[in-house]
Amino acid sequence: MSRALELAARGEFSAHPNPRVGCVIVRDGAVVGEGWHEVAGEDHAEIRALRAAGDAARGACAYVSLEPCAHHGKTPPCATALIAAGVARVVAAMQDPFPAVGGRGLEALHDAGIRAEVGLLRDEAERLNAGFVSRVAGGRPFLRLKIASSLDGATAMASGESRWITGPEARTDVQKLRARSGAVMTGIGTVLADNPSLDVRDDTLATHGLQPLRVVLDSRLRMPPSATMLTLPGATLVCCTAGHDAAGLRDAGAEVAEFGAHDGAVNVFEVLAALAEREVNDVLVEAGPRLAGYLLDKELVDELVIYQAPHIMGSNTRRMFETPAWTVLGDRLALDIIEVRKVGGDTRITARPTS
Repeated sequence: MSRALELAARGEFSAHPNPRVGCVIVRDGAVVGEGWHEVAGEDHAEIRALRAAGDAARGACAYVSLEPCAHHGKTPPCATALIAAGVARVVAAMQDPFPAVGGRGLEALHDAGIRAEVGLLRDEAERLNAGFVSRVAGGRPFLRLKIASSLDGATAMASGESRWITGPEARTDVQKLRARSGAVMTGIGTVLADNPSLDVRDDTLATHGLQPLRVVLDSRLRMPPSATMLTLPGATLVCCTAGHDAAGLRDAGAEVAEFGAHDGAVNVFEVLAALAEREVNDVLVEAGPRLAGYLLDKELVDELVIYQAPHIMGSNTRRMFETPAWTVLGDRLALDIIEVRKVGGDTRITARPTS
């Protein structure tokens, strides 16, 4: 199963909006077939592994990182293929949260006389597909907040100067975060100040030409039609409130959608729900301290990735977050540190809120 999860991770940049799935087929103690799901609409992991195994799949055990599907989507059901191949046993790491599957794949295997089990390395499998689980079971994408800061927590000088706080290795690592995300979100303040691209510039990461959807929260529709991101491959969605003229932006290639207002800005809850309907599993937020602090305060941040550079920028700087008036220690947000790793000369800290 560990190998199946390793294979599944190969689809981290290309499988979305589908889950990342790997499959290993074992017979008489030897691996006879392997496969993983690479691109939505193409063969699933089980089909690739069965094709590799051939006749050796009969009587074998299939280890799959996600319950085999039992419905006709863009491809035929994998449970049916496993039954037809004559496997004797199927071990799934986790049950598929997708309602069209949700136990039906395991049930179909069991009804066909195949020994079917679930739960082996479940936690690892759920972490690999945290975005898919969040979208399907929770109704919103998994939200990952990326921040680059100095050792003393500064994200820019008071003037707004911030290029570059971290080194080239960290910036390359951010490209991987973008490539594994269905959408990259920012606020209009960042667009007006920095004119960011928010695209994946590494062709080895933007496999099959996939680019994340660029999402701009812009309540008053101040997005300039000349923004760089509108000239790049991929789509840009500008989210505003009602009553604004979007003709110029649409002519420039942007998609403009109206949402309700909340706390004087675009209703982020509605935006995330709309992204889930568009089958976006993971959202990477690259924004300023106001939006970052707002998302934290509203408990919408599932994970933080902080790239910390080994220098001190002093007190006349902009900070990571603007939060409401937290006045006592009890207001603080507790984090669970998942990983600390060196990336070039910088340190990458991955953490999740404990609440």
